[in-house]
Amino acid sequence: MRPFHPQLILTALSKTLPYLWVTIAVMIATVVIGSLIGLLLTRANIRRRLIGRSIAQIYIYVTRCIPSIVLLFIVYYGLPELLLAFGININNASRAVFVITTFSILFSANMAEVFRSAYEAIDPGQREAALCAGLSEWQTFHRILLPQCTVIALPNFTNALVNLMKEGSLAYTIGLLDIMGKGQVMIGQNNGSFALETYLALAIVYWCMTLLIEKVFATLEKHLTRGQKILSDAP
Repeated sequence: MRPFHPQLILTALSKTLPYLWVTIAVMIATVVIGSLIGLLLTRANIRRRLIGRSIAQIYIYVTRCIPSIVLLFIVYYGLPELLLAFGININNASRAVFVITTFSILFSANMAEVFRSAYEAIDPGQREAALCAGLSEWQTFHRILLPQCTVIALPNFTNALVNLMKEGSLAYTIGLLDIMGKGQVMIGQNNGSFALETYLALAIVYWCMTLLIEKVFATLEKHLTRGQKILSDAP
């Protein structure tokens, strides 16, 4: 058996870290698009209109039942064929487009449930009181409901973001050269040698990213709940 070389972990880190920006860029694009779709699904759910609510629930149920890698291949092979039927050719599009599309679909389904549960956790009487006080629907949502929804949703949003980061490592399966893809290329170039060192280097990167995400959102949650704690401690 080939001996383990710890020093090669640093070598793998130096060669894969330049591709970290691809992973981060894909994550940011996915979060933005997925969150917007999630908000639309949440709106359809809470408005209680039968058609819109049914479509949203079917979308969420079906999407959450499909494994990430299966949906990735469906989008990668199926989306070009579907658009080609309408005269749109995306066969030469960047693989990042298919990755962002896939994980935006998955992320939006999760966000729809996160946003819905956060909204429903707020006492409906607050909305009614704000409307009776003369605020419009938009002012009520923006000033009263949204700040509370944000605080409630943050822990689940953080968990979803960490899961997105980890599942995003599957992007290499369709050839996207992100940090995981670069690691796979390095292993292939070495004919499978030093695979353990390379994977350990990747594990360190993902571990550090997870800690950073959790720290950032924990700090944000602490900041947003500061006013609530002051009110709760008041006599």
